[in-house]
Amino acid sequence: MGLYLYGASGHGKVIAEIAEENNQSITAFIDVDKSKRSVLDYKVIHEVPNHTVNLIVSIGNNTIRKKIVDENRHFAYNTLIHSNTSISKRSTINEGTVVMAGVSINSDTKIGKHCIINTNASIDHDCVIDDFVHISPNAALAGNVEIGEGSHIGIGACIIQGIKVGKWCTIGAGAVIIKDIPDGATVVGNPGRIIKQK
Repeated sequence: MGLYLYGASGHGKVIAEIAEENNQSITAFIDVDKSKRSVLDYKVIHEVPNHTVNLIVSIGNNTIRKKIVDENRHFAYNTLIHSNTSISKRSTINEGTVVMAGVSINSDTKIGKHCIINTNASIDHDCVIDDFVHISPNAALAGNVEIGEGSHIGIGACIIQGIKVGKWCTIGAGAVIIKDIPDGATVVGNPGRIIKQK
């Protein structure tokens, strides 16, 4: 059974190339934008299949990715991992998650469902990454860090050991996080400071 990618955008292109590298056949992209006809020579369809298919949600926005999964629980969700990674055999990575090139994941780390671990991100030992999290390129998490559901860790952000970031937070690009962050907070700067909270 071929793989469908839900989201025909730049993020989808990166995921498609990881699938190709893993010798997975791509059937089509799915996208609601009817002006999109093809991506990387793969066709784009505009209706969600009504039968069980293998799928990766190839959309970077955590909220939209969760909405699509919640509405399509009958699909079989794959996991894709780029070959150029360093991942501990004692870590766990759950369904729907994509791990990009250059990523390092160390011992006893747990990665949830439908996460994005983006290019060159570093996740050290004993971290817990909840579902629908996006760890952006070059972000670095020290040991024993916890990231709550739906949070987005911006490009180049650093989080020191033992920190807990709540659910649906946004950690800005280059932020340095040295204390726990509550649910729904937007944090920027060095050291990180909360500028908004839902």
